[in-house]
Amino acid sequence: MPKVAISGKGGVGKTTLAGMLARQYAAAGVPVLAIDADPDANLASALGVPAEAAGTLVPIAEMKEMIEERTGAKPGSMGAYFRLNPKVDDLPERYALKHEGVRLMVMGTVDRGGGGCACPENVLLKALMTHLVFRKEDTVIMDMEAGVEHLGRGTASNMDAMIVVVEPGQRSVQTALQVARLARDLGVNRCFVVGSKVRGDREREFIRTQVAPLPVLGFMSYSAAVAEADLEGRSPYGSDAQLEAEVQEIRHRLEALA
Repeated sequence: MPKVAISGKGGVGKTTLAGMLARQYAAAGVPVLAIDADPDANLASALGVPAEAAGTLVPIAEMKEMIEERTGAKPGSMGAYFRLNPKVDDLPERYALKHEGVRLMVMGTVDRGGGGCACPENVLLKALMTHLVFRKEDTVIMDMEAGVEHLGRGTASNMDAMIVVVEPGQRSVQTALQVARLARDLGVNRCFVVGSKVRGDREREFIRTQVAPLPVLGFMSYSAAVAEADLEGRSPYGSDAQLEAEVQEIRHRLEALA
């Protein structure tokens, strides 16, 4: 089952793509685990999870008692001894929220300076991410921030693909190229681009030219219906038939290439 990380500058539509891919796989009867690894966690809304249910989701990084139990050290402790290989294989079953065939987990972040250090929270998050990549029974869709900080070197190299979502514009393109460089440094050799919010052939050609030689999986057209769904807190899935077909084409091309 494919393991895909989706990244890009904030607001470009990466969460929309992650949510729609996850819902499409689930609708096809494929086991799907959706991972919200973006500090600005919005994947629940993109999946159509009702607000009251989404409010019950506790980010893994904030589960202090569980982290201490699994690592042997309190979250936030520095210089303490703790387990570097905590048990995480049961966490998806225990803490994922299920909606329309998709199971959703929220990673959360370590909210303090030196967040990249070897502290109990980060050790558990990295161990969990590594475990998810090796889960043979699930398609895993990870909604990332504009970077690859959640992915360790070994984890990233075992991803089937990194998709960077790009809207027509130089800032979005520069973010995409930077993410692609970081991904390559971690051993991700299958890095693709999806153009988002495009309004015509000129913008499609702009994206193709600017991100070359990165392969482009496809394009998501600007959709007023999706923008309206976002305003109303609804999932983009099912709101625009044309966009649905475009994402399905992206999915098929991803499977063929990755």
